[in-house]
Amino acid sequence: MRRADSPADRRANGYFPALGGALRGRGAVPLLPVALCRRPGRMTTPPSEKLDPRIVKQAIAWHLRLQAGDDSELQRQCEHWRGRHASHERAWQRVCDMQRELGSEFDALPKGAADALETSARRLQRRRTLKLLCLGLLGTGATWTTRESLWQPLLARHRTGTGERRRLRLEDGTELHLNTDTALDLHFDAEQRLIHLYHGEILVVSGADPGAPSRRPLRVRTRHRRFQAIGTRFIVRLNEDATLLSVEQGAVAIDAIPPQRVETGQRYRVTQDEATLLAPPAMDPSAWSQGLIVTRDMRLADFIAEISRYRTGYLGCADSVADLRLSGVYRLEDTDQLLTLLARTLPVDIHYRTRWWVRVEPRG
Repeated sequence: MRRADSPADRRANGYFPALGGALRGRGAVPLLPVALCRRPGRMTTPPSEKLDPRIVKQAIAWHLRLQAGDDSELQRQCEHWRGRHASHERAWQRVCDMQRELGSEFDALPKGAADALETSARRLQRRRTLKLLCLGLLGTGATWTTRESLWQPLLARHRTGTGERRRLRLEDGTELHLNTDTALDLHFDAEQRLIHLYHGEILVVSGADPGAPSRRPLRVRTRHRRFQAIGTRFIVRLNEDATLLSVEQGAVAIDAIPPQRVETGQRYRVTQDEATLLAPPAMDPSAWSQGLIVTRDMRLADFIAEISRYRTGYLGCADSVADLRLSGVYRLEDTDQLLTLLARTLPVDIHYRTRWWVRVEPRG
């Protein structure tokens, strides 16, 4: 498969960069000290408790930064973040628990299997190493199959990190744009062309598939539904509770009973139970593929939530300025510069507690 991958589109590392190295011994990524993971009187989060994915991502980001070195100021900032809200501490404990389980399950492998995985970790790409590790864990009878939704994005062949965009040219002529924090796999065979989206957002410009001996439908699959292209250009954005579908050219058929056809200019919110037609958005759905965010009378709170997708850490705004409106064209390549511009055009100030904790407040 050919891939056009512009250096300008690769602005950040992907998921869990540390997992590409050694699994144990010299060069291995260490677990965080217990003192950093636990606080007296704090309880481990029950595995069944649902956590906000955005908060979990923040907890993972703190883990990765703390693993980079012994920095007392960074530890203090992390403690502050954990103490700001109970959900932060619960997410932190969940990530700690999973990190420890990964280490303990590896240690529990038979010596031959562990040595083989260690050797593979030093010479294989991250994706193949993780696959071997997961297979080893499943072979020991561990209950990791319930975490399929967690591992799928990590093992996906095509991924982008926070703030990164990527463009792929597929073998059938389809052009595929990946937005920030996106993970997907491609499954092309004699009968179909399937894009399995695990996380994030994509823009699809369907190709003619000239080399195929028979007509193969082009489909996008999310955990909610499947979407079949009908000579089209469309955007699929996978949120936690629903999939958003926006059609810019042609049409898209939603796999439902009865099937739902979405025409040019229409936008739908799709769950496992229903597909709902939405009003025109306050933001151009595909401008991100050009490195832009284009707004039309958009609420500041919604704008900030959108910008936060391209940053690591916390970005929020005070309720008192949440309903301010803005229209314009903004570049996504430097979100700090974008926030500075925001303060020049609206009656707000940008408060940086740290590089990773930013809040928009009323001016004065």
